[in-house]
Amino acid sequence: MKEKIEELKSRFENELSLASTEEKLEALRVGFLGKKGEIAELMKGLRDAVDKKAAGALINEFKNNVETAIDRASAALKDAMLKAQIRSAKKYNPTLAAERMYGSYHPITLATRDVEQIFTGMGFTVEDYAEVVDDYECFEALNIPKHHPARDMQDTYYLENGQLLKTQTSAAQNAIMKKYGAPLRAIFPGRCFRNESTDACHENTFFQMEGMMIDENISISNLIYFMKTMLSEVFRRDIKVRLRPGFFPFTEPGFELDINCLICGGVGCPSCTHSGWLELCPCGMIHPNVLKEGGIDTEKYTGFAFGLGLTRLAMMKYGVKDIRDFNSGNLKALSQFRSL
Repeated sequence: MKEKIEELKSRFENELSLASTEEKLEALRVGFLGKKGEIAELMKGLRDAVDKKAAGALINEFKNNVETAIDRASAALKDAMLKAQIRSAKKYNPTLAAERMYGSYHPITLATRDVEQIFTGMGFTVEDYAEVVDDYECFEALNIPKHHPARDMQDTYYLENGQLLKTQTSAAQNAIMKKYGAPLRAIFPGRCFRNESTDACHENTFFQMEGMMIDENISISNLIYFMKTMLSEVFRRDIKVRLRPGFFPFTEPGFELDINCLICGGVGCPSCTHSGWLELCPCGMIHPNVLKEGGIDTEKYTGFAFGLGLTRLAMMKYGVKDIRDFNSGNLKALSQFRSL
């Protein structure tokens, strides 16, 4: 058996030195390691061996050496091919004229800047806030204690460290109140996350703009005025709106501000779930518990808050029928906003 293995070893080394391509190397592998290869024939010969244990050990050693040698030869061939491709590749010529590429702002960025300009013109400051927050900021500070059923309204992404991706820009309210106190006028745009089923008007990642105004004698009339002013400035035309009651634990009373769908003109389409109306801006008077948690004197001050849906606002402003287009990364769809 030992003599037979030495003979095969010599033949293998000779054929390996001639295997200059992947095809030849594969043929060599099959010839020695295949089901009907040389090593398989050696295994059959174990029945006639005097010392089967010693013979089996020699065969296994030879098999391992063959596998290792073929793997190394294959890696060397691939490395040589790669180096040859690099050598034959066209060299970069810095003197060639580059193709002119134009970038463009994302439509949500354009809508955000429009609204920021409108509100800063009315005395509001623009704030920024984190996307990863804790349970206190997103819920407890907003009058939503643990185990409150209102938490079921927002299917939240929780992280392993106990924090979460903010489901609403309202998560910044408490920090902004503590930062400025009262009186206060501030807006804070940001990205929000909810584990929702997506369709033409729902996404799991979307943009909102939170706004707050806190001062003496603030009422619903002030809220309606600022919302109407904002919409008339953004769309630069008359927009049909409706204000209906809405439940939010952090407002009292709370409202839903809807606008007539500008995609279908109120007839009904997938963008407005065939209702003719699009929920655009949940709003209301800030709940006294939220003001107290933010360190505001509720005997002296009242305030309103709103959560403007910037993604939906951009849909209506630019006639985008499907909200999912904004996160698609489709340059062909987004490039049309170059001239805006």
